[in-house]
Amino acid sequence: MSGPDPLSVLASLRRLGRGASLTLVFAGVLAAGTATGSWPDEDPDPATGPVRAAAPREAPSDDPTEAAARAVEDGKSPTLAAEEAVSRSGDRWGAVYSQGEYEEFEQALDGEYTGVGLWARRSADGDVQVTRVRSHSPAQLAGIREGDRIAAVDGRKVTGRPVTEVLGLLRGEHAGSPVRVGLERGTRAWSRTLRRAQLSTDSVTTTRLVTGALLVKVSAFTKGSGAQVRRAVREAPARAGILLDLRGNSGGLVTEAVGAASAFLDGGLVATYDVRGAQRALHAERGADTARPVVVLVDGGTMSAAELLTGALQDRGRAVVVGTRTFGKGSVQMPSRLPGGSVAELTVGHYRTPSGQGVDGRGITPDLVAEDDARQRAETVLSGLGTPS
Repeated sequence: MSGPDPLSVLASLRRLGRGASLTLVFAGVLAAGTATGSWPDEDPDPATGPVRAAAPREAPSDDPTEAAARAVEDGKSPTLAAEEAVSRSGDRWGAVYSQGEYEEFEQALDGEYTGVGLWARRSADGDVQVTRVRSHSPAQLAGIREGDRIAAVDGRKVTGRPVTEVLGLLRGEHAGSPVRVGLERGTRAWSRTLRRAQLSTDSVTTTRLVTGALLVKVSAFTKGSGAQVRRAVREAPARAGILLDLRGNSGGLVTEAVGAASAFLDGGLVATYDVRGAQRALHAERGADTARPVVVLVDGGTMSAAELLTGALQDRGRAVVVGTRTFGKGSVQMPSRLPGGSVAELTVGHYRTPSGQGVDGRGITPDLVAEDDARQRAETVLSGLGTPS
């Protein structure tokens, strides 16, 4: 498809200047909840702990911690009560996990998990769509492809359920355990029973391009991924360009995304965010190599922490962004432990790019829009950037 000339994009970008005016000075760290996300360890907020309901007993509460506490008093299931409360609340990203499911998510953030080896997102029409299938995984061996729709898991329809919950159903505590997946492709519908496997996330991979540039693919921001990106950039040939591929990256730990930003930004603001009205900010570490040209590849599967990193590099004039509009998941979730060990993740705030732009529901618009030929156009842009002065 046609679009603006890459070198014109570069000229406009450089006119903006690399040193954007940074006026927000709040400090803090967070991790955005996505398909694989959670908050890092920190002192618990009293507001997130289990509390007793203050409303009349007959009035249902939309606070899952209140609903769970009330259910315990009434001898009912706290997990079911919390799920119903989240459903009533209208929280688009709210979800309730069993203790085992949440432990699986935490394990995934540590770089390994028990599952079937696929990534998914919510499509524009509300379906849960497969965005990527891991090579040699149970999903690939079962013939599942990118673009397939997940209709059910173990007989439970997943229409309208959060993607986080659907992926949680696909994961399990033990490798070898079965899970039956209902799938759709066009007008075809079928089911397959998959055997879960112990998988590593392999979230950062690097490839040397024929142009001499380095392709750094980040599939998710798991623990250690920020350091991996910094190491890859540091060990690349002197002044070699970096093509940072964030397509299909559903997010993860924002602390790791900030660590990755520190490979390209010599200190300064990465993002601001609010948690229940309290304003905070995230800053890159100093010492980055700012002489390398950088292009970021994004698409509709680029979410959350990956959008935060993209927005920082774009706003601060550090990279040209190529691809299609990102997903638009710019909200912050915080987990709350419920009676019985289950966990509720609720939206408590939103983050913004260094220029103050919100991402939630809007996404990030690339500097150069490209679809089928995005990788090729990104390499063209990168070769045209040369070495910044």
